[in-house]
Amino acid sequence: MPDISSLWKDPLLHPITLKARAIPALNPLNVHGRVFTLSWLGFFLAFWAWYGVTPLLTLTISKDIGLSSDDIANSNIIGLVATLLVRVVSGPACDKFGPRKTFATLLLIGSIPTALAGSVETSDELLALRFFLGILGGTFVPCQAWTTAFFDKSIIGVANALTAGLGNSGGGVTYFVMPALFDALVYHSGYKPTVAWRITFVVPFALLVIVALLMLFCCPDTPSGPWEDKLSNASSNMAIAYFGRGSGPIPAGYRRKGNIASISDAEIAHRAMNSPALGYPRSMLDIVEGEVIEDPSWKEIKGVFRCPPVYALCSAYFCSFGGELAINAILGSFLLKNIPNLTQSSSGSWAAMFGLLNVVFRPLGGIASDFLYKQSTATLGKKYLILVLAAGTGVFQLALGIADPKSLPVMMGLIAGLAFFMEAGNGAVFSMVPHIRPYQTGIVTGIVGAAGNLGGIVFAIVFRYLGVNYHVALIVMGALTIILNMVTYRKQTIPKLQIGGA
Repeated sequence: MPDISSLWKDPLLHPITLKARAIPALNPLNVHGRVFTLSWLGFFLAFWAWYGVTPLLTLTISKDIGLSSDDIANSNIIGLVATLLVRVVSGPACDKFGPRKTFATLLLIGSIPTALAGSVETSDELLALRFFLGILGGTFVPCQAWTTAFFDKSIIGVANALTAGLGNSGGGVTYFVMPALFDALVYHSGYKPTVAWRITFVVPFALLVIVALLMLFCCPDTPSGPWEDKLSNASSNMAIAYFGRGSGPIPAGYRRKGNIASISDAEIAHRAMNSPALGYPRSMLDIVEGEVIEDPSWKEIKGVFRCPPVYALCSAYFCSFGGELAINAILGSFLLKNIPNLTQSSSGSWAAMFGLLNVVFRPLGGIASDFLYKQSTATLGKKYLILVLAAGTGVFQLALGIADPKSLPVMMGLIAGLAFFMEAGNGAVFSMVPHIRPYQTGIVTGIVGAAGNLGGIVFAIVFRYLGVNYHVALIVMGALTIILNMVTYRKQTIPKLQIGGA
């Protein structure tokens, strides 16, 4: 039975990494709770602004600046290109400078095109706007890397799935909020539609800046302190855990002066890491060597690219998150085509459900994945869960495409079923990521996250060239999802010699 009080109590911490073994989601006074909150909130706002154009695009913006259906489809594609590039770069940036600084920097940079959204007058300017808004989609990488830095592997599936799921729901909330802001400005404040849609972007701009500043001034890089001291702090924690308080979990209230051990303790730890014969258990050395993030180098980056388990996760995320991005972009238009009595606001409200279900379904994938991991402390269960969820995603895409429903209840029922498998699959994938080369979490997160965006681009191109035949594109996506995952997941997920391998 889950302990509900863990939502507000200070969590127990791992004695060496100081990562939390519970999620104090309702306790912003606790540093782990604060990081958890700002991780999901920052990604939530980024996703909102990233997709803020979409709910107003088909009817309002296209009428104002004279867009064709091809212009709209091209803008959906270009909106994913910058995200792909930023996710690849932000992985090494997280490992080099720390995810907190990377996260806040991307939010501040992404706030600039958000503020300038109202200045768009032509289709070319819209393409440029959506390209630069794509920077905000890259915040997924530091969101996951920062969460991984603060939460233990025993709960990392849930923690990562919650921060990503709550963040992803921004893609659903934007379908509610942007039309609501637009309607309020038009019908209650008297603005013309050509002006009202431009003003709506002021709200996400202001919120992005506020959250970025909170990250910079109210949170640390790691539970032990600054990012540049991560190795020495881990060594000091190991010395204290072994010589001072044993190897069990330590209470969150336990503090060291300045959060840094004495020089002598750090020196003992350093010597022990270079000479295990001095008395440290091999398991403790494995934790430090495996958990402490290495500074990225071309050699290490190439090593990640040559790692077969990384490709297996890339293929899964290519289909699950890539499919989600592409469907998010066209769902409102799909609903308007098949159920023409819907309005811009009502179609947006129904389309929002797909993104909002991330709040429930993505965490479910992480919870199920962590449960399977705890049963055997190996990752084989996580591997097969991803495969089952991918197969379910493909089946529902095929069903939605073949049925091409003209009834709203049937349409939304199939979309809800698709959301369950697709979004739980996203959570299951990023429950596995921290197990793959854990000393290079940022790089692995960046590559797998970029694969999701690449999938979004590929599927958006499929929608682009099939025009309004959305059901045909869904059939193509379903077949590809099943085939690709069946082929790649025959690979070993984690090498047997690595900790957690099976």
